[in-house]
Amino acid sequence: MLNFHPFRAIKRALPRRLFGRSLLIIVTPVVLLQGVVTYAFFERHYTIMTARMARGVAADVAFLLNIEETYPAGKARDALLGMAAKNLGYQISFQPGATLEKPLRHYLPDLKDAITTTFTSQFGAAYPFTSRYLGDYVDVRVQAKDGVMRLLIPHKRLDASNVDVFILWMVGSSLLLLAVAILFLRNQVRPIERLARAADAFGKGNRVVNFKPYGATEVRRAAQAFITMRERIERYVQQRTEMLAAVSHDLKTPLTRLKLQLAMMGSADAEAMRGDVTEMEHMLDEYLDFARGESAEEAQTADLADIVSDAAAAAARARGDGKDRIKVDVEPGVRLAVKRNALYRCTTNLIDNALKYGKHAHVSLKRNSHMVEIIVDDDGPGIAPERREEAFRPFHRLDEGRNLQAGGSGLGLAIARDIARAHGGDLVLGDSRMGGLSAVIKLPV
Repeated sequence: MLNFHPFRAIKRALPRRLFGRSLLIIVTPVVLLQGVVTYAFFERHYTIMTARMARGVAADVAFLLNIEETYPAGKARDALLGMAAKNLGYQISFQPGATLEKPLRHYLPDLKDAITTTFTSQFGAAYPFTSRYLGDYVDVRVQAKDGVMRLLIPHKRLDASNVDVFILWMVGSSLLLLAVAILFLRNQVRPIERLARAADAFGKGNRVVNFKPYGATEVRRAAQAFITMRERIERYVQQRTEMLAAVSHDLKTPLTRLKLQLAMMGSADAEAMRGDVTEMEHMLDEYLDFARGESAEEAQTADLADIVSDAAAAAARARGDGKDRIKVDVEPGVRLAVKRNALYRCTTNLIDNALKYGKHAHVSLKRNSHMVEIIVDDDGPGIAPERREEAFRPFHRLDEGRNLQAGGSGLGLAIARDIARAHGGDLVLGDSRMGGLSAVIKLPV
């Protein structure tokens, strides 16, 4: 049995943008209020006006019946009825000796009650009569003492005719209110959207220029807090980078002297020590790159197919025999604003890992409506699903057969994921269709 939650269904139906929700908050109560007021007005309007107009028509019918009952048949009565019909706008005819068929039917309850009340008050008893619609008229037939008097009364005498004007005013005022609300909300939401774009750009490592707080007081406070936070983060990153650069420089000086001394020694032990010194320099470079996070590079529009192809070629050259072990399948014309050098380095590291721990690698580039994916597959031993997130931890080496950081600093995947996330995307690991590991760089369009 499926669990249905009405509040969740309503929440899914609501607009997701702040502008839509704010407009809904303003418009919904106004529409409901107008609906209630309109219903109450129409209900009262029709009740009062219909009853009042019905009483007027009933008085006319009673007046005409009184003429019929008071004056004998002849030219005098016909002249009076003709004058009354002309002034009232009715069509009056008389059927001498006729009687109304029973049962007596009434299709206008308000008119029936009004005529009955008027007859009772003026004549002391209610005369038999019928009422029904007949096109644009109301057909009223009254049983008189010597026949049936028939009256065709225009329908407009019993129906209010200003409803369309009221609806026009109501719709017009609603549209005017909606236009004012949209204009006002658009100006209030725009600073929030600008703040969101600035925060997104800063999160991707791009420069945020010409951003100043404006709008409502709360939005200004949020914008000012963002500016303060951005300055603190930039200052912290700069200080950390400068410190690590200084440490790297200070350590590389004695390492360079060690390399020179070892180069003059020429023994087998010296060769092993030179390898250790080279590895230490490589580790220092990785530490500095991890701390810097490629933040100095500006994002520019580039063809991702060229970046992926260049990265695959560089990884193949580094492995020597990698040209025959790697297959590249990229979709041309995929252009995106990226930090080219950072993305190139990220892709190169993933391809190098695939060639290092697998016999063959496959690199592909795909794009859909909202995402670009750079996929690196290999046929190596892979990583167990429960250990894949652990592989991204900085300075951490896996202990199992597939060790992406073996012989390194433990920063390869951490740097690659930081680069992907700096572009607003992510780096995820999965099962490869080749049987090994699949590393997927996801970048939003």
